[in-house]
Amino acid sequence: MNADLAKKLYLLQLILFLGLIHSTSLFAATQQEHVHQMAHQVMPFAMAKTLHVFKMTETGGVQKVIARDPGATEQIALIQQHLRHEAKKFQQGDFSDPKMLHGPDMPGLKDLQVGAAQIKISYSALPAGGEIVFSTTDLHLLTAVHRWFGAQLSEHGADATSE
Repeated sequence: MNADLAKKLYLLQLILFLGLIHSTSLFAATQQEHVHQMAHQVMPFAMAKTLHVFKMTETGGVQKVIARDPGATEQIALIQQHLRHEAKKFQQGDFSDPKMLHGPDMPGLKDLQVGAAQIKISYSALPAGGEIVFSTTDLHLLTAVHRWFGAQLSEHGADATSE
């Protein structure tokens, strides 16, 4: 191969690589924007007034939604109503709300739908919001919960934390 052709191939590979990095970062920003804009269709409370916590544990994870203002009684009531409703749906394998918000190919989602009967899912009210606890002894489902939490952390952006 001559030097000119090798340089052109190298430049083409570099351009494709940089384009891939650029499109991936655009997708991430676009997906976060999408989640933030569409959240009101799935969640009755204001995203900007809440913090979503996705804490992975050895047996699954804890998903919390907390009002940023602990005195926002209306937001807290909406959070609690929503999480109580979601926990019941999740127990039946119905993950349609996260699917609608994040897309059908969200990591872990299909496994959670299929294996919901092997996951203990419980809701608890908290003073400033609520939480859903996911617990399983199935390693495959544990991994699915962790993948699902990781995707939510990424896609909720500044409105989410792992602690």
